[in-house]
Amino acid sequence: MIKGLYETHLYVENLERSIEFYSKVLGLKQCRFNDERRIAFFWIGKDKQAMLGLWERPKEEIDPRHFAFECDPDWVLNESVPFLKSHNLNYWNFLNDQNDIPMVFCWMPAVSIYFSDPDGHYLEFIGILSGKTKSNDEKRVVSYKEWLSLRDE
Repeated sequence: MIKGLYETHLYVENLERSIEFYSKVLGLKQCRFNDERRIAFFWIGKDKQAMLGLWERPKEEIDPRHFAFECDPDWVLNESVPFLKSHNLNYWNFLNDQNDIPMVFCWMPAVSIYFSDPDGHYLEFIGILSGKTKSNDEKRVVSYKEWLSLRDE
């Protein structure tokens, strides 16, 4: 019955600042804007595949949320950190261990790096890896190099 997640919404303090971030920095395509209601919508991926809605609200109404953008795993591994650095974005891995490399969630398996938007929402680039992890290591979060030694082909 359910095929996926179609849309998610965030409250933002400054709509223009957030439009700039999501369109110019992350490259999402804006598909709707309503100045009267102070809302903007963006396509995520292909048009009409998934949507992000931004709603301007006072700072005290903003509750930081989390969601992940699906990316190619090779891009997450090799290009996500340079991309985040080039935009001066705060980023971290799941372990928050001051190591600036993406980490692998063995149970999925998926490689991931976190970052934040201008309102402090927790965003993530995540790429699903092929293969599976040996059953006794499913709950671990490890480096990609370590995951390569743990995976089953």
